[in-house]
Amino acid sequence: MNKKTNEAVKNGSKAASNNTSPYTICIDLGTTNSSLAFVDTRNDGETPSGKDNISKTFHIQQVTAAGETGTNPLLPSAVYIPRNHELAENSIDLPWQENPETCVGTFALKQGTSIPHRLISSAKSWLCHTGVDRNSPILPNTDDEDVKKYSPVEASSIILNHMKDAWNNDPERDKNTELFQNQQIVLTVPASFDAVARDLTLEAAKESGLSNITILEEPQAALYSWIGQNEKWRKQVSKGDTILVIDVGGGTSDFSLMKVEENDGDLTLERFAAGNHILLGGDNFDLTLARHLETSLKKRLSKWQLAVASYACKEAKETLLKSDETNEVSVVIPGRGSSLIGGSLKGKVTREQVMSVLLDGFFPVVSSNEEPAPKISGGLLEIGLPYESDPAITKHLAAFLRSHNKNDDNSLIHPTAILFNGGVFNASVLRDRICECVGKWVEKDGGGEVKGLEGFELDLAVARGGAEYGRVRRGQGFRIRGGTSRSYYVGVEIPMPAVPGLEPPVRAICIAPFGMEEGTTCSLPDRQFGLTTDTKSRFRFFSSATRPDDKIGTIIDDWEEQEILEIAPIETMLTMDGNDEGTVVPVNLNSEVTETGTLQLWASVVDNEEKRFRLEFNIRAEEG
Repeated sequence: MNKKTNEAVKNGSKAASNNTSPYTICIDLGTTNSSLAFVDTRNDGETPSGKDNISKTFHIQQVTAAGETGTNPLLPSAVYIPRNHELAENSIDLPWQENPETCVGTFALKQGTSIPHRLISSAKSWLCHTGVDRNSPILPNTDDEDVKKYSPVEASSIILNHMKDAWNNDPERDKNTELFQNQQIVLTVPASFDAVARDLTLEAAKESGLSNITILEEPQAALYSWIGQNEKWRKQVSKGDTILVIDVGGGTSDFSLMKVEENDGDLTLERFAAGNHILLGGDNFDLTLARHLETSLKKRLSKWQLAVASYACKEAKETLLKSDETNEVSVVIPGRGSSLIGGSLKGKVTREQVMSVLLDGFFPVVSSNEEPAPKISGGLLEIGLPYESDPAITKHLAAFLRSHNKNDDNSLIHPTAILFNGGVFNASVLRDRICECVGKWVEKDGGGEVKGLEGFELDLAVARGGAEYGRVRRGQGFRIRGGTSRSYYVGVEIPMPAVPGLEPPVRAICIAPFGMEEGTTCSLPDRQFGLTTDTKSRFRFFSSATRPDDKIGTIIDDWEEQEILEIAPIETMLTMDGNDEGTVVPVNLNSEVTETGTLQLWASVVDNEEKRFRLEFNIRAEEG
């Protein structure tokens, strides 16, 4: 790896620390809920880090009911597209906008539950769906031609715009110096997001008029939150500890491993492993409860009614998990047709049902060597999100811990502590189940005790921690080392005689190793590629979350299906004066992790370093 000069790195850090914006704002763009937290950077140094966390949650104004607005720390990541004359005039007006095309937040979710084909949800999950063109208008995922559609990038931008406008129209903000778009922005993403999904998230932010952006992984943000709100954190972990951060949100499950080391007597933290993207979370819980409700009603629910039931079960689940004194919640599902009240279905969700669904269905006690069921692929598939076939989160967790053990046996890496994140883990019974499973796995494997770390405000920890990271970038706190969360490879076809029905084999060459840090560049040593002038040149592109030891230039000829995953191809158009069309020009490939936290790939013409061409991710090539 060829690092930039120390002076350049110092200058980058200096630029960050000299940022004159009054605030650092963190955006947690969630699958189910989004949130904002901020730090007043004018107070830097006044509050000792770890003694009193100065990050604050911003309450986001949103439409809460037809014709009514209110503020809440959580903004449901729901975009509703009303049809003409569906709602009374000015029903979804906001202080900064009259008659908007879309509605975002609480009322959007409620209204969309009744009319689901007009609701965009889980836009964040669509950003990492490699089977669709994420810049094409495909949401809502419905066949209704009367509904205006948006791309996953546009839908994400609509949510980001709402948060920006809510901040800018807060009466406490100075319109001259405190505009949202002029602040230092930290935007969080799952550690499992690959380079393409991160790029698209950044694109959505730029479409919202944001520019001074840094990307931070959500598990790191959760850890920053824990450190910032825990004065005695150094007494709870020590050198040699391995912290498992497990984040189960509304749509995804995300696993990361952090190691605790020591440098000149001070503790340091480094993220050294991240899992693959697992589409499994609270939305799955709610749908399962709705199916159980359907069984108890002894009536088949329509797609529309099932959507209503899922939302009702979500509210019932949250009520039952918050209060030990409540044992059941009544649920009403409207009928269809002229007699809506007469056709309504009445049922109930009990504490026993919720515990059974969650513990037995999603968090079962399993052995450490159990494998998640493979995804089932049929000949014809309806376009939708690639949800996991196996709902057992504990199986996915065991597979993650095994995949990052460097031994050849079937043992697993041994966490010594677990930090939980996500609203799901507000229920202590679920935290206890994870600790029980991991503790038994490690004990059977010859390891020591595994302790749970107490988190704070699990729904808001990512936003709070991301704001704390903004202070860290200004030299005011403790920095977690990370870098890229996976290794990246370019694919090169191996020449062979043409055989009908058989594609040429491909070898993968590592072009960006795991852990490559911000502000660094890499180039493939002693290897050149040929680009044809005046026509698009395309390379296959791969990533791996389970090969952290591959170096720049490592060549892989054979791999397991889940070990290396193909993502969007990369391509460029090389135009050079004096060259005939079709001339093959030798180039070197270079990778760079920007200060923003995104991966860029470049082709440099051999013997002419001034000729550099950006290699773009071609997400359209994935369609179908």
